[in-house]
Amino acid sequence: MKVLAIDTSTYTLGISLLDGEQVIGEYITNLKKNHSLRVMPAIDTLMKECEVKPADLDKIVVAKGPGSYTGVRIGVTIAKTLAWSLNIPLSGVSSLALLAASARLYPSYISPVFDARRGRVYTGLYRFEEGKLTVVDEDQNISLIDWCSRLKELKEEVLFVGQDVLLHEGSIRELLGGQALVRGDIFSAPRPADLARLGLEEPVVDLHSFVPNYIRLAEAEAKWLEQQKADN
Repeated sequence: MKVLAIDTSTYTLGISLLDGEQVIGEYITNLKKNHSLRVMPAIDTLMKECEVKPADLDKIVVAKGPGSYTGVRIGVTIAKTLAWSLNIPLSGVSSLALLAASARLYPSYISPVFDARRGRVYTGLYRFEEGKLTVVDEDQNISLIDWCSRLKELKEEVLFVGQDVLLHEGSIRELLGGQALVRGDIFSAPRPADLARLGLEEPVVDLHSFVPNYIRLAEAEAKWLEQQKADN
């Protein structure tokens, strides 16, 4: 089975091609540039380099969020369009699960983190069991203080991963002390090859109803809805 995986949910743009369990190609950049102009050229370049034609693809996998609202929307839209035009199945993978997968060798709890501003984070709790990434606590948008309070009750080490972790490292260490391990370096960036592997086991989605998982409305959208309610 040949799988094309697409991740645009953060500044990292990741594209990968998988043939069964083998990674045959991977494209990664970590630049603050608009994904909308770069995704399709990146896909085209990688597929040509790997000598894979669109008709050879058996499945599309996309990081479905949370993350950058615009970034996630771009990736999901492109993935849906490709799956529809090629008449092949599509699967979505949590962007936080993808980030947690970067810590596959860690034996305890893993908390992937995206900054959600104003003292809040997008996070969830994962761990590897018999080599498989499992969900301990579902993805959510939560106050960092509340999240660390819940993790403290585990009385076990928790590895925080993601480049946004560095924004909150001081608070995490203050709240959890030696219970927290922080990995915010480039090695904790999401890998599109991991996305493809995770997507192999995810169920196929309905193309018409599949939407990004923002977890929370963008601030502008939330204010607009509040105003609409007030006007009515």
